[in-house]
Amino acid sequence: MSFDPQALGRLGITEEQIELMDVAENFCRETSDIAAVRGLIDGAAGFDPAVWDKIAALGWLGIAIPEGYGGVGLSLAEVVPVAEQMGRRMMALPFSPTTLCAQALLAAGTETQKETYLPKIAEGMIATLALSELNTAFDLSEIETTAVRTQDGFSMTGRKVLVQNLDTAKLLVLSAKLDGQICLFAVETDLMAAPQMRREIIIDETKRTYELTLDGLAVPESARMDAEKTTAALQRIDLAANLLSSAELVGGAQSCIDYTVDYLKTRKQFGKLIGSYQALKHTIVDAYVGYEKARSLLYAAAHSFEEQGKGEVATRMAAVGAGRALSFAADRAIQFHGGFGFTYDCDAQLYRRRAIFHDSLYGNTRWHKKRLASLLFK
Repeated sequence: MSFDPQALGRLGITEEQIELMDVAENFCRETSDIAAVRGLIDGAAGFDPAVWDKIAALGWLGIAIPEGYGGVGLSLAEVVPVAEQMGRRMMALPFSPTTLCAQALLAAGTETQKETYLPKIAEGMIATLALSELNTAFDLSEIETTAVRTQDGFSMTGRKVLVQNLDTAKLLVLSAKLDGQICLFAVETDLMAAPQMRREIIIDETKRTYELTLDGLAVPESARMDAEKTTAALQRIDLAANLLSSAELVGGAQSCIDYTVDYLKTRKQFGKLIGSYQALKHTIVDAYVGYEKARSLLYAAAHSFEEQGKGEVATRMAAVGAGRALSFAADRAIQFHGGFGFTYDCDAQLYRRRAIFHDSLYGNTRWHKKRLASLLFK
């Protein structure tokens, strides 16, 4: 596959993206300051249900859902500015997993499943994905979970990890091998008993993930999604997840840099503001340049997301850039805050934890570089 380098980096911003960015920036700033973020860490759900209801009322959960299923009828490109502003304010709502679940249904759901679940998601029903396993190495097709036919449907065996917001989700899209072939299932979580879930201890305390044991789980025949579309659906989920993850990381990088600059402009050492020292000025400029590069890659990826081949290259480039940008900015923030930077009370650690967490979800920098090499240098 050959690519036009100029076309690959093409940027395009829609009016809808601009409008959504303005609304999201104001909303997230007003509802999620750093005190609110820290206050939710010890909560059971990890997010404020009232804020969730508000974003549902704003229509954000239906942005990329067709109007025929109760959505707004736009695309994932218009979801990006919303996810970016949520990342900027360190919001930990189940926005991305719910949006990704809707994309999975659009890609491989039966018509009945789409008509049943997509309007509910657009109205605020929380949904999530159970695709990752301990041995997946970011490849969603490498799974050991199995489904066996029964008289009434299927019986599951296996274990999933990093299932986000499972405790509050009403719908779960999970993957399993049926007769040796990977299939997707849309399962209502009411079918699962509480002991099958175990909350995981993860680096980012603002997030909630669970280990899900599927042994003996009975799934009805109606839960099975379109088997012929499974491969394409997994590919779309992978890219959509990385696009939204990149948006969240880019937003976090901007916030982390702002936080660090404020400190450089107020902290004095040896009678001078530490921001006046060249070693710190040059480094924070490097962080800002990295952020601007990552943001350009993000919106280039959003613009070309639906284009065959080009969309994958642009999305993986955005994932590399976003992960680097937040990791570097957070590392420098910790360093610049001195001894305080290594304490739990310093907000810099929240950003570093967020970057590490996203590395574990749908691919780290090394993984995406490897995929890019196979795409660009066949």
